[in-house]
Amino acid sequence: MRKAEITRKTKETDITLALDLDGGERKIDTGIGFFDHMLNSFAVHGGFGLTLICKGDLEVDGHHTVEDCGIVLGQALAQCLGDKAGIARFGQSFVPMDEALGFCALDISGRPYLVFDAPMPQPMCGTYDTCLTVEFMRALAVNAGLTLHLKAEYGDNAHHITEALYKALARALKQAVTVTGGGVLSAKGVL
Repeated sequence: MRKAEITRKTKETDITLALDLDGGERKIDTGIGFFDHMLNSFAVHGGFGLTLICKGDLEVDGHHTVEDCGIVLGQALAQCLGDKAGIARFGQSFVPMDEALGFCALDISGRPYLVFDAPMPQPMCGTYDTCLTVEFMRALAVNAGLTLHLKAEYGDNAHHITEALYKALARALKQAVTVTGGGVLSAKGVL
């Protein structure tokens, strides 16, 4: 069973999340339309079932909502994978989105690290502040134990750049969580 359910409530956000790495229902409502679109694209292109409902302090801005969703999604991913035995572990993907090209390489290593190189030409996509993309990716990487590299090779439109990155992440993660059988893919025997 590669499923997890997590609830997290703070003074800033109240989040309920269910993740199924092998597919299922998708229902996302964070109160930030563009972020919902990115999370839905992530779930579709990863082949994941994802229910994520977040009530956040959007009267402040979207930062707490976006970052905390990354935290909870990372925790759920870690819970789904357990000791990581029998998975491919590594994944990579290039995704074009019109004029933009996004790249993701990742290792489900248990050693959180983020390299993010994606300048955003516009500051906003709807009510989503494009600088929050790095905050989401950092929270995800730290809480899932991912070594995560994301790069916008080029692009002129922040919507396209951001969407290419979320889709590249999804496709790379789909590869990395693929069941290959056997033990943990590490010379150390553990991750």
